[in-house]
Amino acid sequence: MGEQEKLRILITDDSRLLRKKLREELEHLNCEVIEAVNGKEAITLVLEQEPDGVILDIVMPVVGGIEALEFIREVAPNVPVVMLSSMGTPQKLMQCLKMGAVDFIHKPYTREQIIHTVERLKRLKAKRIEKEKAEEYNDL
Repeated sequence: MGEQEKLRILITDDSRLLRKKLREELEHLNCEVIEAVNGKEAITLVLEQEPDGVILDIVMPVVGGIEALEFIREVAPNVPVVMLSSMGTPQKLMQCLKMGAVDFIHKPYTREQIIHTVERLKRLKAKRIEKEKAEEYNDL
């Protein structure tokens, strides 16, 4: 992917250490990274920055990940959200997927999981661009 085609990913987690580690992983995979410390900040940044994807922790102060996911689905339905949590019970996983999350990463995550997530977000971005081009063509 060229410089203009870099994936812009919003990392949302209240752990500074996790954000730092995840930022390094994502930048190594040629992604541009935006950070938020809670769900409220994530919602604001999704509206302002329009990222290509969001990695969202479930348990955070102020606004938690599930509440943020619900709001993001309403205001930015085309932005894919990947949930991240050490509290990954099957019930939480199903709840998040039913609410529109595209994937779920369990902490501690592996490098392979991050690579898989980035590849998935790239495919979703490509599909979104194709759909937009097709819609523009149909409007001519």
